[in-house]
Amino acid sequence: MRWSSVVDTDRSLHVAVERAAESIFLGLGRKEPDLLIAFVSAEHAPRFEALPELVRREFESTLLFGCCASGVIGGGREIEDRAALSLTGALLPGVKLKGAHFDASQIPPIYAEQRVWEDTLRLTPSQQPAFLVLADPFSFETETFLRGLDRAYPLAPKVGGLASGARQPGGAALFVGEQVYRSGCAVLALTGNIELDTIVAQGCRPIGDPMFVTGSHDNLIRELDGQSPRNVLTELFERLPPNDRELFTHSLFIGLAVRSDASQYVPGDFLIRSILGMDPQSGALWINERVPCNSVVQFHLRDAVTSALDLDRMLTTYRASHPVPSNSGALLFSCAGRGFGLYGQVDHDSNAFRRLVSDIPIGGFFCAGEIGPVQSNTYLHGYTSAFAVFREKR
Repeated sequence: MRWSSVVDTDRSLHVAVERAAESIFLGLGRKEPDLLIAFVSAEHAPRFEALPELVRREFESTLLFGCCASGVIGGGREIEDRAALSLTGALLPGVKLKGAHFDASQIPPIYAEQRVWEDTLRLTPSQQPAFLVLADPFSFETETFLRGLDRAYPLAPKVGGLASGARQPGGAALFVGEQVYRSGCAVLALTGNIELDTIVAQGCRPIGDPMFVTGSHDNLIRELDGQSPRNVLTELFERLPPNDRELFTHSLFIGLAVRSDASQYVPGDFLIRSILGMDPQSGALWINERVPCNSVVQFHLRDAVTSALDLDRMLTTYRASHPVPSNSGALLFSCAGRGFGLYGQVDHDSNAFRRLVSDIPIGGFFCAGEIGPVQSNTYLHGYTSAFAVFREKR
């Protein structure tokens, strides 16, 4: 196994592909990659349809997989708000690659029989697949798909993101082989001599105490520990230090405990979700996730310092238990709300990975939503960085 990653900022997509492909070719010891993962900035939108042919001119038998993006990551560099192309290539001996595209109508119901899912993806759980998932944010119910994928392939790691940079339906682009798709979902299944590890940093810290949801309906929280959420938040605000009070006004989130039967909770135990609003009469909270009664929640805050500390913690925890050989590769699926706009510095998350995990090739893009697991289930996130680390099986 061998990986190489590069970014090129030439405003001509033809030139960018030509130069980036040459760099990949040299980085792989003058060999054509088995897999080429491409992320293309929105500035190249007029030429999206040309990308497969441009890649084919450079590599005859490589499988192309990727999407458009508001910003791209390649060679450990994070390029935002200007023309850029990211290419990440890999030599994958002993690995089988299966790229596919699905429209929403082709996806089975969540609770369809196992064989229906296997027939759709042409994979069985016994093949031990790992999945990369890229989806169009306008036309595809990604969260529903992930729930079904988890049910059909519960042990398979799944990571990816929503294509970004498009402002209207039909504006996004998904690349699978020689085809360009303007809707739906692109799935890459990897089987054989490969392990896919995931690292998900949601970038929040808890405030207050975990509380039971004692009254709810769908995504409306009516009571927390028997109190109105408005009263709970008022009391919580009064106990906060001045800096946290400022964050409270614009960066307040809620965490849903993935397990409600734990005796204590740490940050990685919560799925972070946005607060959509408060009912002015009852003081109930709407959030962007269904909340069952008797589940456990805790309020969270997010800022640049918190996001950086959470990322460092997740990367350090991963490195302590996972050796990362030098022939490994990585992808970073980062929220478009992170990057320079959050940290005030470039390449923040890529640099953290190289510093705390390993200086291996890393590509990726800034997403309109990030896909990755919390505990044993896969979710669509916001404001998150989700890493995929590829290495040979031990």
